[in-house]
Amino acid sequence: MGFFKNLLNTIAKAARPIYTFKDNNLLFKISSDEIHTYFLDKYDLKTRHDPYVFEAYTLSSKDIFLEYIKVDSDTSWNGSAINFYESFFKDELKIKTLKTLEDEEVDTYVFKVFEVNEQFILFFIYIYEVNKDIFIIDSKGDLYKNLISKKIKDYAFKYEESLKGEINFDISLVKKNSVEEFFTYERD
Repeated sequence: MGFFKNLLNTIAKAARPIYTFKDNNLLFKISSDEIHTYFLDKYDLKTRHDPYVFEAYTLSSKDIFLEYIKVDSDTSWNGSAINFYESFFKDELKIKTLKTLEDEEVDTYVFKVFEVNEQFILFFIYIYEVNKDIFIIDSKGDLYKNLISKKIKDYAFKYEESLKGEINFDISLVKKNSVEEFFTYERD
């Protein structure tokens, strides 16, 4: 009986989603045996709707802005999701310059540090799964530093003294999809 229990535990660990939001916690799968937890004290969660989306929401707190998009199985992006988000972010917030200071990709995670209008920096985390895309803006860098340090063991965070930005925006790719057509049904 122990063999089957171990087998089921192994399958369950491997099948865990890479990102989950539960009980005020952002949960990130680092490996099949390790989950990183990031607690949010106060946050605002908004469900987003679109005919091509199975589930979507934006979540904002003092330091974190997250957009979660799970598209329908018959839906596909009309380009690169991460490129759409970066352009959308820059356009919606009327950012003049968005300079990439750091760009690392590990497994299904992309980590970027942006200098915004030559004034302050923001930390960006993009996570992709089958039919799921998670975009995270971290204004202080705490989540960014912890996640990237777990994915890249010899990572050195060099932004402690940098001027950080603030989170106080309400934007959504899903909300603008009907106009921008970021994703649509796949055509045969």
